Amino acid sequence: MSVHNYLEAAAEVARVAGKVALGYYGKNPEQKIKADGTQVSVADLEAERTAREWIEKRFPGDGIVGEEFPTVRESAKRRWIIDPIDGTFTFLRGVPFWGTIVAVAEGDDVVAGAVCCSALGEEISAAPGSGCWFNGSRCKVSDTADLSKATLLTTDSRFLGDSSRRERWTGLQNSVGGMRTWGDCYGYILVATGRADIMVDNTVSAWDAAALMPIITEAGGVLTDWKGNATPFGGDAIATNAALSGQVLEIMKGGAS
Repeated sequence: MSVHNYLEAAAEVARVAGKVALGYYGKNPEQKIKADGTQVSVADLEAERTAREWIEKRFPGDGIVGEEFPTVRESAKRRWIIDPIDGTFTFLRGVPFWGTIVAVAEGDDVVAGAVCCSALGEEISAAPGSGCWFNGSRCKVSDTADLSKATLLTTDSRFLGDSSRRERWTGLQNSVGGMRTWGDCYGYILVATGRADIMVDNTVSAWDAAALMPIITEAGGVLTDWKGNATPFGGDAIATNAALSGQVLEIMKGGAS
């Protein structure tokens, strides 16, 4: 199957699962606290179950990695990486900046990625060499080159548990023109579409970030971990337009912890 077809498939899975999640949005779905202290709801579970069923039917030999259920076929050459609701905290509070994320990866190479923000009616998808597509049109990052005029985003600005990281974050925050939160996947979409310039997360999992690699890079931006490695699997993430990447990484790498 061609990369283009995987791009279409990833977008379709995100759309189908996102529609399931949207059916629970604003309806106070049953929820609980997971072992890691984060929330999960029946909407997360049903959306991921739907995505897995879709993939199993069409790609039965592929591995599947998701946030809410165990990995299947871990040693498969190709794997689908799913976050049924990225931004469950946001979702459960009736704020629409959440999305369903789907990536297709071969090893550490992400061959397609898609995010469907069902409550906003926004979709974005990308694959290496195929461009980044937002609601059916090509999109690109901003050309902001002056850090003092940049818009900075994050999901949670507290950066708990690491004073060094908080200091670096404060340094970046004090260098930009403005900062906003309610990030999660939507913050990266704002960077990819040129509506914001920088997105920083202190902690990300594979299902949070995998799809973002082709989305940001095909839009002309740069996605790295805090050490400056071009990977969505580093446990943290920084996305910028190309013009600001060096300046942002100089501040954020610090001791590269």
